[in-house]
Amino acid sequence: MNERPIDPVADVDVLVAMVRADEEALRGRPSHVEEADVRMWWTGTDLEHDSWLVEDEGRVVAIGWGGREGEAGEFAGIVAQGAKGRGLGSRLVERGEASAAAKGARIVRTWVPPEDASAAALLGGRGYREVRRFYEMAIELQGEPVVPVLPAPLVLEAFREEDAARFHAAMIESFQDHWDWHGTAFEEWWELRRDNDHSLWFLVRDGDELAAVVRNEARKASGYVGLLGVRRPWRGRGLGKALLHRTFAEFWRRGLTRVSLGVDAESPTGATKLYERVGMTVESATVIYERSLA
Repeated sequence: MNERPIDPVADVDVLVAMVRADEEALRGRPSHVEEADVRMWWTGTDLEHDSWLVEDEGRVVAIGWGGREGEAGEFAGIVAQGAKGRGLGSRLVERGEASAAAKGARIVRTWVPPEDASAAALLGGRGYREVRRFYEMAIELQGEPVVPVLPAPLVLEAFREEDAARFHAAMIESFQDHWDWHGTAFEEWWELRRDNDHSLWFLVRDGDELAAVVRNEARKASGYVGLLGVRRPWRGRGLGKALLHRTFAEFWRRGLTRVSLGVDAESPTGATKLYERVGMTVESATVIYERSLA
């Protein structure tokens, strides 16, 4: 078997196909993973030095990558259907742990579907424990959404580039209570987002203050809510619901009737309940596992 780094161009479709096949085998239903998901997973990863793609006679049988976020090293990996039970999962875990240790991480984390009993057993045998679950929630829009009108002086409007720094600050404040949240400096964040489709970003303005923000992405077959945040003083006033309906309306206008997002199952702001109130349902879960490297 041959091992090499991931090619960020040539290997995207390979990973999408592997993940789709794996999820369909585990969950018994079609997967919605797209190229945009893979590129999001790779954000901030040095693929040249911290990724591992294993080929066997020209077929890709395993892919993994790693990085560091705060004090934690993180890695992810997948073994192709038909190649499981050959020690490739252990190989990816060992690569991920070595990468995290080389970066001086104190702990290491990875994530797998809860349906993958073999992966859970492998991680449990290496001293990992479950620390968190995240849900993917989605809605299939059946009609054009109605956007609520907010009471004055609150105004729901589109993002403008001059709002970028305050949008970022509102996002950081909104997520300060969330588990393992690591905000990035404005310059780094904006460099990553400068070329996004900003016509899919919305905010709620209260005078000179930004009270709530949402950042969305249009994908090939669906819309995706990348981030929704409401600052503490404005919570409980329907701003999150209003931004979601504005988001749904824009995706509907663009012909994207499926909208999804990821959410912490134990969100301290009760985000899952908000998403349920606007008609979203849990489609799948991801389990975060962690172990100490000390």
